[in-house]
Amino acid sequence: MCVTTKRSIAVFDLGGVLIDWNPRYLYRQLFDGDDPAMEHFLANVCTGEWNDRQDEGRTFAEACSTLKLAHPAHAEMIDAWFERHAEMLGGPISGTVEILAELRARDVPLYALTNWSAETYPTAIRLFDFMRWFRGVLVSGEVKMLKPDPRIFELFLETFAIDPALAVYIDDRKPNVAAAAALGMYGIVFTDPPALRAELLRVGLLPS
Repeated sequence: MCVTTKRSIAVFDLGGVLIDWNPRYLYRQLFDGDDPAMEHFLANVCTGEWNDRQDEGRTFAEACSTLKLAHPAHAEMIDAWFERHAEMLGGPISGTVEILAELRARDVPLYALTNWSAETYPTAIRLFDFMRWFRGVLVSGEVKMLKPDPRIFELFLETFAIDPALAVYIDDRKPNVAAAAALGMYGIVFTDPPALRAELLRVGLLPS
């Protein structure tokens, strides 16, 4: 992607970029290390598509009650998704948090745009001090829209009065990066901290 405008604002996704989120951290314990049974549960009961609806604003009370009607034998496992959500958070992705700290030290305006349930998002604020470094965060579950819907990016830019031509957007999912780029942000698909550092050096957000 050609860089034609000096970029001066950094916008981060959270899960998979700054926070190591994976339901397997919890369910490997609950299934006592039986990985095939765990994977079957995650593929057929508490699926990614089911979780997306909470990220889009559905309450866990509604989501869990409906799912337990269909899978009553897994009722406790289903409830654990919300009740033990913190155990799905493996910790910060240290190399990326170090980059975030460097940007903060350089007074780069920091923002976040995340697909996250409004009910579980406060857990991240409680666990990770760097969550307080952002000037603004837009949470999908609060606005009831999901990335890569262009509307959530438009709302983000409008809410925080951000000129997309000045912003770098970092996400681990290509469709989300493509949606941001379509609105004029410089998109970076996150793979690992060294690659991210190289990209931020290239666009001038970090010094060479």
